[in-house]
Amino acid sequence: MEPQLGLHELLHVFSFLEARDLLCAAQVDKVVRPVPGGRQLCLRRWSSCKASQMTLGTQTWKQYYLRRSELEFRMASGRPEDFTCRALAGHKGEIDDLAYISTSEYRFDGQDKSVVCTVSSDGTVRAWDLHEGVELWSSPVQSAALVNLVTYPRLQLVVTVDERGLIKVWEAENGCEQAAFLLPMYSSTLEACDIPEGPLLLAACAEGALYTLTVPWLQLLSRVNVFPGNPTSLLCSPDRQWVLASTQNSDLSPEVFYTQSLLCRSEDETPASTTLPIWLTSRACWAPDEAARLMVMHRNDSGMQLVITTYELGTRKSRDRVEILVRQIASFLLPDTMMPPHLMKGHGSQVILLVSGSELVLFTIHGLQLVAFQDHQRPITSMWVDQTRVITSSFDLSLRVYMWNKENKFPVLKSCYHLLGGSHRWASGFTHVESDSMSIVGVEARNIGTSILRSYYFQVQCG
Repeated sequence: MEPQLGLHELLHVFSFLEARDLLCAAQVDKVVRPVPGGRQLCLRRWSSCKASQMTLGTQTWKQYYLRRSELEFRMASGRPEDFTCRALAGHKGEIDDLAYISTSEYRFDGQDKSVVCTVSSDGTVRAWDLHEGVELWSSPVQSAALVNLVTYPRLQLVVTVDERGLIKVWEAENGCEQAAFLLPMYSSTLEACDIPEGPLLLAACAEGALYTLTVPWLQLLSRVNVFPGNPTSLLCSPDRQWVLASTQNSDLSPEVFYTQSLLCRSEDETPASTTLPIWLTSRACWAPDEAARLMVMHRNDSGMQLVITTYELGTRKSRDRVEILVRQIASFLLPDTMMPPHLMKGHGSQVILLVSGSELVLFTIHGLQLVAFQDHQRPITSMWVDQTRVITSSFDLSLRVYMWNKENKFPVLKSCYHLLGGSHRWASGFTHVESDSMSIVGVEARNIGTSILRSYYFQVQCG
């Protein structure tokens, strides 16, 4: 007698299977035939997989489900035959920043493409096709070194800023310049902010002012003095409704702005903001799965110990103003034995990832240490975190790939494999790492004062 399982039972069983087990099950027609189209499988396995965000093309939901499961298996295994590694050279100086301009959605219809943009001390911004391993275009050499960039994948726009504070907008398709805006001093940070009211660019000037500009024409909407005379860092919430402004290791408390209030054009209108009751702030991050959950690393009242405090933000609107509500929901002291972390990221709603030297440590927002890794031989330089994996880069000339397992109460991170760079004879290590659904790219610093891109593109059959 064959056991008969209904649709809900099958979905429940499939949710516990690893990617390779799912692919084996898919070979049995009697198993997959009862599942209508695979859409419910996708929604159950990947909570972010919404129909409105999907580009299926000619593939079915079931095909998408099986191909994405196969991709996850290949990314977790790290077998050399599963990806193509390329070195992309072209910049004559050091690469200072990079970002993907291609959308991050998973596509297996043959139309997938991973395109990344870079800026360099050589004064150019360039676009690279990681799938083909080629440079798509390069801007003319600018009059000053380019130091930062942000991208708008939906609009196919790239925004750069040079060391003097000159902001420019470029078309991602061909590198044509669209608009420019000159800050009074160099910019300490840029943030892309695509909200329902329209795309915005937030720029913090070294003088401590926050500029809000329209995109693509860079028209000034507002200018707010946040920390006069102090370089300011900006960090937008996942839903882009909040902006954290802070200055590191200062007795000035960080400030949170309600993004919509930055759209005001009148100098008489004060944007809605609130000051957090902490000082000597060093790092901060948002919880990706929460609308307005902020984690901040700072010193305690004595200034002797590092603390991570978690806040939830809200608003109370009246006819003529918006009041910001702040509620502290957790706080804990970091261990005295831990070196001050230099990188901090959030995952889910309760997990904090910290990098201290060459060590990666995970805590909950209440201070429970989940796991610690020391896979690198030299200090970690950057960290990429998404729903599927964590990737770290290091001066030891390697990228380390970790995968999430979410079967338990808290997500569990599994250390999987290294991706190696070039020769230590020519390179001093990786300085940056970024990733999208199909690729990983690192910036490899060379000993002669230049940088190259080292890309790893994962292959999945479309047939």
